[in-house]
Amino acid sequence: MKLTISRLAMRFPAPDGGETTVLDDISLAIEPGALVVLLGASGCGKSTLLNAVAGFMPPTEGEIWVDHRRVTGPGIDRGVVLQTDALFPWLNARDNVGFGLKLRGIARPEREARAEEALGLVGLAGKGDHSTWQLSGGQRQRVSLARALVADPEILLMDEPLGALDAMTREQMQDLVLDVWKRTGKTILFVTHGLDEALYLGTRLVVLAGKPGRVVRDEPLTFGRRALEEGLGSKVKSLPDFAAAREQLRDVIFAGAAL
Repeated sequence: MKLTISRLAMRFPAPDGGETTVLDDISLAIEPGALVVLLGASGCGKSTLLNAVAGFMPPTEGEIWVDHRRVTGPGIDRGVVLQTDALFPWLNARDNVGFGLKLRGIARPEREARAEEALGLVGLAGKGDHSTWQLSGGQRQRVSLARALVADPEILLMDEPLGALDAMTREQMQDLVLDVWKRTGKTILFVTHGLDEALYLGTRLVVLAGKPGRVVRDEPLTFGRRALEEGLGSKVKSLPDFAAAREQLRDVIFAGAAL
């Protein structure tokens, strides 16, 4: 397995001096090349789980492994894309993408070449000299994605990366995520609270619910692969089986919110 989460629990200090359990007994085994979507209502612990996998937060209980390496902190084997782009406004797009490579001591010619390659992968070829203020919201998120990809991580972690975008741009970015996944073969863990987005993107859907959050559903999905293989694109969302899956998933989410 590419990513293994074993019996994970996350607890934090409560204002009354006790503890609040955010996640409890989470176990997942994720195969290489999967695009796994974490879905759930606000407060169920989706982002907390992703932050634990990123190494930003140590588990209270349990373990996380990437291949045969236990996660004990952040690492270049995991690239992270957040909801906010967090770009440096004093750097152009190319230098934003290559910033992590600079910190690793990679010489300018190589890091610029790799940054340009990553920008091309996300549809921003020729935009490297643009300042961040010259870019639209969708383009800024493309730069963020390129920055995560440029180090060639084994796993890409995406925490509601499209949540702040307008509806039309979000649709375009969903297609971009599928295209990047197809072209790179990366293992992706993608957090969202959008039902359509989850069904469209994922090869596997993991639903978290309850307080503390726990896995209430774990199943394979085929809509995104059909969209790519049959050339349907987002038209797959208009198919009757997509609509039926959405309604069934909606019931699961609403039932889970009462846990």
